[in-house]
Amino acid sequence: MSDMETLEELSKEYRSTIPSDLRRTHSFGWYLEELYEDPKVARNAHQRLADMFDHYGTSYDEEAGIVEYEIASADPLGDGQNTFYGRVIHEAIHEFTNKVKSGARGLGPEKRIKLLLGPVGSGKSDFDRQIRRYFEDYTTTDAGRMYTFRWTGLCDVLPDQDPADDVVRSPMNQDPIVLLPHEGRQRVIDDLNEVLDAPYTIRNEQSLDPASEFYMDALLEHYDDDLQAVLENHVEVIRLLADENKRQAVETFEPKDKKNQDETELTGDVNYSKIAVYGESDPRAFDYSGAFCNANRGIFSGEELLKLQREFLYDFLHATQEQTIKPKNNPRIDIDQVIVGRTNMPEYRDKKGDEKMEAFNDRTKRIDFPYVLQYEEEAKIYRKMLNNADVPDIHVEPHTLEMAGLFGVLTRIEEPDGGTVSIVQKAKAYNGEIDEGEDIDVKKLRDEGAETADIGEGMDGVSPRFIGDEIAEAIMDSMHRGRLFLSPLTAFNHLEGNLENHGSIPEENFEDYYRYLESVREEYKDRAIEDVRHALAYDLDEIRRQGEKYMDHVMAYIDDDTVEDSITGRDQEPDETFLRAVEEKLDVPADRKDDFRQEVANWVSRRAREGETFEPQDNDRLRRALERKLWEDKKHNINFSALVSSGDLDDDERNAWIDALEEQGYSTDGAKEVLEFAGAEVAKAEMEDE
Repeated sequence: MSDMETLEELSKEYRSTIPSDLRRTHSFGWYLEELYEDPKVARNAHQRLADMFDHYGTSYDEEAGIVEYEIASADPLGDGQNTFYGRVIHEAIHEFTNKVKSGARGLGPEKRIKLLLGPVGSGKSDFDRQIRRYFEDYTTTDAGRMYTFRWTGLCDVLPDQDPADDVVRSPMNQDPIVLLPHEGRQRVIDDLNEVLDAPYTIRNEQSLDPASEFYMDALLEHYDDDLQAVLENHVEVIRLLADENKRQAVETFEPKDKKNQDETELTGDVNYSKIAVYGESDPRAFDYSGAFCNANRGIFSGEELLKLQREFLYDFLHATQEQTIKPKNNPRIDIDQVIVGRTNMPEYRDKKGDEKMEAFNDRTKRIDFPYVLQYEEEAKIYRKMLNNADVPDIHVEPHTLEMAGLFGVLTRIEEPDGGTVSIVQKAKAYNGEIDEGEDIDVKKLRDEGAETADIGEGMDGVSPRFIGDEIAEAIMDSMHRGRLFLSPLTAFNHLEGNLENHGSIPEENFEDYYRYLESVREEYKDRAIEDVRHALAYDLDEIRRQGEKYMDHVMAYIDDDTVEDSITGRDQEPDETFLRAVEEKLDVPADRKDDFRQEVANWVSRRAREGETFEPQDNDRLRRALERKLWEDKKHNINFSALVSSGDLDDDERNAWIDALEEQGYSTDGAKEVLEFAGAEVAKAEMEDE
C-alpha cells in the first residue's frame, strides 16, 4: 500500500492553491495604487480572456499557419486528459481566440456573440467547458487577478436599511474603478494606459448598477458629497475569483422549457422577500440573479442557443451590441462579459433563412467547429477516451483505432472531383500521407471540399461518440468471449452491425457508409499483409545489401557511368531490371523513375553532408520497396494456406513470426489472428492469379 495522505498534507496543498489575499479586504486607496502598479488589473473581460490564452503557453504551427494554444493542445491543468486533436479543431480555436483578441482591442467582436457551430460530438461543448475551467484558474493567479467591492456600514446611514443588508456586495461584481465619477475615472485610465504594456488599452465607461448607484447617492448626501469619506468609510475592495459553481463571473445558460421561456432567467427579477422591506420600485428590492448578471466580468456560455424562442433572443441584442441588459420595470444595467453560444447543425439550418433573425445574426460571429479530418488525430480521441476510462485488461491491436478513425473521416469529407483521386487517397492526403512524386494537391482538395459542402467540410458525418461507443462495445464483447485483444476486424463488425441502429445517421447515407467501411477493410487488409510481410521476410542484413546495390546502380545511372560487378569484378551498365524490380514495388511508373531515383540520391547526399552513413531502412519509401522485393523473392517458399491453420506449421517457425509481429505492437493472440487473416488473403490472391 502506498504512503497514506495525511490531513495536514492535504490542508497544506489546498492552502497553496488559494490566493494570499482572498480573505483580505483592501481600501479603495490601496486599489488605486495597485492599478498604477499593475494596470492590467483593470482589464475588461475580453482583455483578460485574451491574455489567459497566452498565459498557459502557445506554439506556432508553420504548416497550418495557426497558433496552437496549450490549454487545448496540451491541457496543462489536466495533465493532458482533455487535449484537443486535429488541424481543423485547432484552426477553429485559433479563429475563436483571434475574435476574443480583436474584441480586447475594441475592434468590434466585443459586441458580438461568439457562436460555436458544429455537428453533435465535434467537441465544441468540451472546448467551451475548457475555456471556463481555465478562466477560473487564471483568476486565481497574480497574472489574472481581478477585484470587486462591497458596501459596509449601510445601517449607520440609511434608516430603512434591512439589518441583514448592512454589508452588501456589488451585485454585478463590478470593478471598483466604476466608483469614480466618469471624468476622474478617465484621467486615471489615461494614466494607466501611459504605462500599460499590452496590445490594447484599458477602457471602462460603465455606470454603477442601480443598487450601488442608490447607495452611492445616499452616502454622498450623508457626507455632503465628500467622495473620499464615502469610499474610505463604506467601501471594501475584495478579490474576485471566477467560479461557475458559485455563479460568479462564469455562467452557463441552457433553455429549460422551449415553450415557456422567461427573460428574468437572463436579466434578473424582483426580490419578493425584499419588497415588504423596501417597496417594489426600490432598486434594493431587485434580485441580480439572472445569467447575464452572474456572468459579469467573465464568461456567459449559452448552450443550444438557437433553441431559444426568437423573442427571447432579443435580450441578446442589447447584451451584445449595447453591452447592457434591461430587466423588466428596472433601468438598464451595464455588463462586461464574453458571450459564447453553442448550437448544432439542425437548429442553425432552421434559423439561417429566417428573415426575422437578421438582427440577431448580424450580431453573431460564427466559428465552425467541425469533426476531425485527420484519421490519426481522430484515433487519438479514441485513445484519450480509453486512457480516461477504467478499461479492462485488453490489448488494442495495431491499426484498430486508426482504421476506426479512417472510417469516421471518410463519412465527413466530400468525394473528390474528377475521379483521379479516390476518397481514401484524399483522407490519407489530409493525414499527411503523400509520397514525393504523387500528384495530389491538398490545398485544392480542401478548397473543393469547402465549395461542395453545405456549410463546411467536416460539418456532417459520423460522430466520434458513435465510433467510441462501438469501440467500447467491441471491447466488452471481446472480454465476454475470452478474447484479451481488440482487433480491427472486431471493430469493423460492430460498426457495420450497429450503423443502422444509430438515430443520428440518415437512412440515405447507409449505402455510402457501408461502401466506406469496405474501403477501410481493404486498407486494413493491405496494412495487415504489410505487417506480416515485414515479419516473414524482414532481414536487415539482406535489406542493407540490396539497398547498397540499388544505390550503386542508381548513382551509376544518374552519372551515366558503369558499376563493378560484385562477382566478376568487371564494369557493367546499371541493372535496369533490378532497379525497376525495386521501384515497381512502390508503383513508380517508368516515366517517373528518374524523379524517384534523383529523390533517393538527394536523400543520400543530404545524409552524407550531415555526417550520417547510408542506411536504407531509414528511408521509409526505399525500405518499403526493398521489403516488398524481398517478400516477392521469398514468398514462393512460404505456404500461406498453412498460416490459416496453426497445426500445419513448424512451431519454431510460427513462433518466430509471432515474435516478429509482437515487436510491431501485436499481442500474441492478435499476432495469430493477423497471421491467419493475411495468410488467407494472400493465398486467395495467389489462387486468383493462377
